[in-house]
Amino acid sequence: MAAEQPKAIAVKELEKKFDSFVAVDRISFEVSAGEIFGFLGPNGAGKSTTIRMLCGILEPSGGSGTVGGFDIRRQPEKVKAAIGYMSQKFSLYEDLSVEENIDFYSGIYRIPAAKKADRKEWVLEMAGLRANRSARTGILSGGWKQRLALGCALLHEPSIIFLDEPTSGVDPVSRRRFWDLIYELAGKGVTAFVTTHYMDEAEYCDRLGLIYGGRLIAGGSPRELKTGLMREDVFQVVCAEPQAVMSDIERLAGVRSAALFGRAMHVIAQPGRGAQAEDEMRRLLGERGLAARVERIVPSLEDVFVSLIEAAEEAAK
Repeated sequence: MAAEQPKAIAVKELEKKFDSFVAVDRISFEVSAGEIFGFLGPNGAGKSTTIRMLCGILEPSGGSGTVGGFDIRRQPEKVKAAIGYMSQKFSLYEDLSVEENIDFYSGIYRIPAAKKADRKEWVLEMAGLRANRSARTGILSGGWKQRLALGCALLHEPSIIFLDEPTSGVDPVSRRRFWDLIYELAGKGVTAFVTTHYMDEAEYCDRLGLIYGGRLIAGGSPRELKTGLMREDVFQVVCAEPQAVMSDIERLAGVRSAALFGRAMHVIAQPGRGAQAEDEMRRLLGERGLAARVERIVPSLEDVFVSLIEAAEEAAK
């Protein structure tokens, strides 16, 4: 029998403490080669600290992990050479031209002289910036800047790339095009570890890990998270001016929470009280004379995310 292929990323009981504060609390997960893994969590949950440990920048306080087959504690320099990293904050030099930025990062990554020209042309083609190769980087739109940053992070052809909020502040069309590039890379075997706060982007990932308070509170594919983790029933309420009745609906028996969702409202029932919540909503809407549609739905990732965090907060009390 052939030996099992090593995982692109493997983490076991990984922990990081800053004095008495536990930023990352014994998390464990694996990411396969060529997988797009989404790492979700609110600000302060431990996402950036985890990425810094995985990239060999920050030494763990406990636990173990490998990235590209290299130990993050004993071989941090080999980890750094094997990965690409794109930070949330645009990290290229805005006063340099597109081409000059590529040349600079070719030097940083020690691209062999014989390969520099080919790699530069690959980045320009991938990013769609051939016609703008001489343009000053600072005048590019947000979407073009992000493509250039991704290209520079891939100059040395890493097998694993870490993308920290890669499309923050980018328009929806550019975000979609950026994800097309990520799909293309994954199709060629590149592993992508992505943090994002956009729930629609989380749907693009093969698997997700949800981190809260330094702990990994859930993991699985988007479908698994939506269909297998929520104990509560979720309802969609469609009516005129849903914001006008939302606070009243939240006070109904059997209702846990309600939130606007586009032009509708998503209502999460308390565990085991879905039927009661539905009856109470229909009664209230009827009394108000509102023509409304109330239906049970498969929860969105946002519904799951909010529910899991609320459950984690209640468990911590």
